[in-house]
Order: sequence, then C-alpha cells, then structure tokens
Amino acid sequence: MSWLFDPRHLVTLAAVVRHGSFAAAADELGYTQSAVSQQIAELERRVGARVVVRRPVRATEAGQVLLDTEAAISMSMSRAATEITALAEGTAGEVRLGAFISAAATLVPPALARLRANHPAVHMHLRELEQSETHGLLYRGEVDLAITFDYAHAPAPVPAGLRQDHLMDDPIMVALPIDHPLAGADSVTPADLPSDAWINTAVDFRDLAGSVVGADRGSGHRLDFDGMDFRTALNLVAAGLGVALLPRLLLLDAPPSVAVVPMRQPTLVRRLYTCRLDTKGVTASVRRLEGYLREAAGEL
Repeated sequence: MSWLFDPRHLVTLAAVVRHGSFAAAADELGYTQSAVSQQIAELERRVGARVVVRRPVRATEAGQVLLDTEAAISMSMSRAATEITALAEGTAGEVRLGAFISAAATLVPPALARLRANHPAVHMHLRELEQSETHGLLYRGEVDLAITFDYAHAPAPVPAGLRQDHLMDDPIMVALPIDHPLAGADSVTPADLPSDAWINTAVDFRDLAGSVVGADRGSGHRLDFDGMDFRTALNLVAAGLGVALLPRLLLLDAPPSVAVVPMRQPTLVRRLYTCRLDTKGVTASVRRLEGYLREAAGEL
C-alpha cells in the first residue's frame, strides 16, 4: 500500500494522545476542537485505519506506529536544527534546560549562575519537568538539555537518538522527625521501623519488593503520598506524620525538625544524568551548561 499524509497531522495525533483529549490538544496547538477532529479523521481516511480510540482517548496499534514515526521525524528535525545552530553560534544564543524538581532546586542554580557570569549574552530558560515528559520534549526540540534519573537497582535504557551522561549519584536517605528515637543513629534498616511509621513516596522500589518497607503499599501504612514533589513528603516528616525515604539532594537544606540518617540493607541510589539529542554538532551554550552542571554536581 502506498499513501501520503500531512506530517502536521502526526503532530496533532501526538498532542491528542499525550493529553488524552481533543480539546486539550486544540488548546496546545492553537486550533479549534473541530479542526483537530477533522485532522484526525483525515489521517484515518488516508491510512485506512482507526488511529485513536475516542473514549477514553488512546492510540490504536496503527496510531502507535504513526506516533513512533512522528517521534522519529521530530527527533530528526530537532537534530538538524541543533547542528545548524551549532555551526552558526558564537558566544550568544539560547539554552533551554529541563530538570525535575529537586535537581532544578539544587544543581541548576549554581550552574546557571556560572553560565550567566561567564556568558551574559546567552538567554537561559529553565523548565521544571516530570521524568515522564523529558524524552518527548527532547525529541520535539522543546528543550536542549535535560537532567534525568534512574535507580542503580533498576537502570533505564537510553532511548534511541538520545545521549545520556552520568552526572552524580544521589543516595536515598531515611528522613525522621528530630525527636524520633532513631534520629541520632549512624544508619537504619527498614526493619528498624514498624510498617505503619512510613510515609510512602515516589522512590522507585522495583526489583526490591519485600526488602524495602514501602514496596508493599498495603493498608498497614500510615500515610501514602501520591505526588512527584518530594518537598511535600519532607514537610510531612517535619510535621511528625511519619518517616520517609527521600533523595539526599532534597535533604541538603532539610528543616531543623527533620533528622537525616543513611539507610543500609539495602542501599538505594538514584543516579542523575544529563540528557540531550545525540548529534554531531552541539551548541556552545549547551556544552558549557553541561560542564557547569558537572561542576555543581562535584561540589555537592
């Protein structure tokens, strides 16, 4: 079969599936909802298959093939734009950095400060991201560089077309209220604390089920925290609502009402990376920022 379709319709399809909504996709793209529906209908007519299920909105198998194609096109266009910009750029330019919340609050400020001090003509843009957004934004050229993470016990593969460089290791620590009996301990194990004392967080326990308290998210736990901003969990600890496993990066300026103790048996480590398109040409601003991020990580 041979058929042609407008690549812009693939962008519309990606927005519809990403948001799970025709209306939200229309808002993002600056179209009317009717125009989005018409583009999806035209795409389905041209490929001869349904590409989305309407309720709830999700991609069909044919739609997923087209989404993969859209990602590949976006990545190729972003790579070309990056390489062309790198050829022309001097000391000015722009750098768009994406980072998850705790990295944006700790690693990023000193790195951007160095970039500003040494290259004041560079325009900087920082975007706080959830981990799940990062790779798509890099593919679409909406950020130039990102800080990502995985866990030593559950490494994540690097998506095709991206380059990932290790930045630092961020051990997971036990945060306790300052008046807790174990607040002055050299280290603790999950077994040292009863199951109903723990505040569950988004720390990843894959492949460690049964060996870390919190892997079993049953009714025995006092409090489940469903969110990505660990600072909320830290404040829950500070209020005396329980203890939690939190990354050390977040705990560098923990409130005085929180004690931080290393965990043993097992040791959990979050690994941080810089991530960008894997291109031959990289803008000078991105290379400089990568270097400043490594310096900031080394100091931490």
